[in-house]
Amino acid sequence: MTSRLNRLAVAFLATALATVGVTVANPAPASAAMTICYNTSQAGSYASVANQAATIWNNATVNLTLSANCGSNLRIYRITGGGSYAVRTSLGNGRVYIDTQQAAQYSVLRIMTHEIGHILGLPDNYNGNCSLLMSGGSAGTSCTNPYPSSAEANRVSNLFAGTFSATDRSADIFRDSWPSVLTPVG
Repeated sequence: MTSRLNRLAVAFLATALATVGVTVANPAPASAAMTICYNTSQAGSYASVANQAATIWNNATVNLTLSANCGSNLRIYRITGGGSYAVRTSLGNGRVYIDTQQAAQYSVLRIMTHEIGHILGLPDNYNGNCSLLMSGGSAGTSCTNPYPSSAEANRVSNLFAGTFSATDRSADIFRDSWPSVLTPVG
């Protein structure tokens, strides 16, 4: 629906500009959806969680589809110790590491969806607001919300539509989204 509205807006703008004597040569068509193939062969028991997170992103965004085990744009790993984190090599490509120790303290689905958000171009937001997926662990262990806010989802949709530019470096490493493993008190 959004891409249809975008095409209508471009057509309307081109018509309005033509009316006042400005010519627009071949406005760009709406881009096709990009498929990001994620690989769960190293995700162990978190493979089904990766599938849930992919479904959340697929339902929240346009211009991209996350598809399981059709390639390896995104590799998902189950690790123990060191914290959960993402390494984005370019927009839509990279690796996600889910730490079993943190997954025992925080919602593993929230962690997975958050870390995939980094691969999709979103930075951390340490404001502690549970309604923002990218606030990560700053929202506390009681926050289990695995859904991106509409602003977060729109940002990803726009990145994959090519209407926003993502800063691509050789590799962006997103660590410290989740505080170190909690230690028992007393």
